[in-house]
Amino acid sequence: MRRVAANDLSVGAMASRAGVPVSTLHYYEAEGLIRSWRTDANHRRYDRAELRRIALIKVAQSVGLSLSDIKEALATLPQDRAFTAADWARVSASWTAGIDARIRSLQKMRDNLTGCIGCGCLSLENCPLYNKDDVLAAEGPGARLW
Repeated sequence: MRRVAANDLSVGAMASRAGVPVSTLHYYEAEGLIRSWRTDANHRRYDRAELRRIALIKVAQSVGLSLSDIKEALATLPQDRAFTAADWARVSASWTAGIDARIRSLQKMRDNLTGCIGCGCLSLENCPLYNKDDVLAAEGPGARLW
């Protein structure tokens, strides 16, 4: 057991500082995204450096990254100290290509959606959003690959 240091945070203080519910901290910990330790009295404590990890999780989620992607990135960061601006630059750069691809996909979806709104039919045969590239439609209705 570690001794409680002045910069360690209780679970309530950590939740308050991070702006998340206590249940979120427990979930992040169960998923291996953050770490805590226990006092002699079995109280959960967090090192203040975990605040940056939670901030990273929240930012990554806000741009649509999955928790598995976030966990993968966190695994590359130092566990023994708060990560630095250089650490953040490296991690965020690794997400750029995926975010750019997602932006292109959303723009294409937006453009197709505008076309659907323009025709007003939402045709199951022709709709590029609902029935994109349906080459089996010409063979008739129902499941064709069974």
